[in-house]
Amino acid sequence: MTTNDARGLAMTGADAAAVDGFEAALAEFQCYVGNPAGTIEAALQARPDLTMGHVLRGYLYGSSLEAPGLREAGLSLEAARALPANARERQHVAALEALVAGAYERAAHLWEGLLVEHPRDVLALQVAHLMDFMRGDARNLRDRVARRLHAWTKTDPGYHAVIGMHAFGLEEMGEYDRAEERGRESVSLNARDGWGYHAVAHVLEMRNRPEDGVRWLSSSSAHWAPDSFFDVHNWWHLAVYELELDHLDAVLALYDGPIRAEHSATALDLIDAAALLWRLTLRGHDVGTRWDEIADAWTPMIDDGVYAFNDVHAVMAFVGVGDEARIAQQYATLRRSAAAAAGISNGAMAREVGLPVAEALIAFGRGRYRDAIDRLQHLRPLAHRFGGSHAQRDLLDLTLIEAASRAGDKGLLAALASERSMSRPRSPLARRYRQAALAA
Repeated sequence: MTTNDARGLAMTGADAAAVDGFEAALAEFQCYVGNPAGTIEAALQARPDLTMGHVLRGYLYGSSLEAPGLREAGLSLEAARALPANARERQHVAALEALVAGAYERAAHLWEGLLVEHPRDVLALQVAHLMDFMRGDARNLRDRVARRLHAWTKTDPGYHAVIGMHAFGLEEMGEYDRAEERGRESVSLNARDGWGYHAVAHVLEMRNRPEDGVRWLSSSSAHWAPDSFFDVHNWWHLAVYELELDHLDAVLALYDGPIRAEHSATALDLIDAAALLWRLTLRGHDVGTRWDEIADAWTPMIDDGVYAFNDVHAVMAFVGVGDEARIAQQYATLRRSAAAAAGISNGAMAREVGLPVAEALIAFGRGRYRDAIDRLQHLRPLAHRFGGSHAQRDLLDLTLIEAASRAGDKGLLAALASERSMSRPRSPLARRYRQAALAA
């Protein structure tokens, strides 16, 4: 049996009810709300021969880039392989296979080929967009979406998600005016689109408009926060704005409240928690025992070695608690990842960026600031290769500035303070760095 989805794409094994279940799960995924995995699993119970249902489930778990999620994605891959499929669906199965195998570049290549033929396949577009982000491919983060826009109109189901993705890609490529316009349009079409709010939040961060950022996320949180599995990241953005404004009480209230109140054990949420504590620590703030909880949450993943970006944030936590045994164990995992065979994407990520970043953080934590400086200076033009956004990777610049200050390197501190003041002229933090450099 074959039935078309809401965008006119044929789905093998589908009847009207199965399509409804698929579309419901997809809509949740597009807004990062609800439980899309549970929604598609319910549809698969009724129609276990729904090939794209297994593919969607595999993508939902696999795009987490966590070992348990990838194991679940592998089960979905096995189920999808055993079912009839049309040519488009077979391309999806091949891309899911590449994702599960850790060949992220190959997966991206397969999604691109699929999208050339089927530009309205919004599921392929979304998972490719996520992997462009995780691979640090800013150009495709923008242009992969742009190459599909000719096939979309404002009335199409999921259009809000398409332009929300485009907004984030525009922002990462420095097209801030267009990015903000697109992001605001996205949430005007669907007020639950957490990715659209997130895209605008990135614009406001990169343009150093923290007051506007606080207003943007605070005034809209009733839309993007409830029942969301992406809300912690938007709360993190709000906390970063508040930290820029020196509102320490607000930062800690956000950390202890929506960021860590539920003690999430997902890597996405732990990244935000570790990064915020590291920023606070760089500023000389005492975070109490908060590092202990985060370090304990990272520990079950210490040997997984799935994604170097995750592992580096685990290193931050272990450095934060000063646990040399866990630091060594996580570093050994990064070394194993770096030795991966050609074609395994995390191997290059770990070799080129993950290991040297970890070495810089470890050196910083041990007070070897010159070693941290040497590694971070080399990494600055390369850091995008292990994924994340400009806002997330700014942590490396902040660490470098603080290392220069603690090392007593007056020339480097003056240079870095000047650079930051030029890119963030309204920043209270940049002004403090500039004043510190002048006083050194």
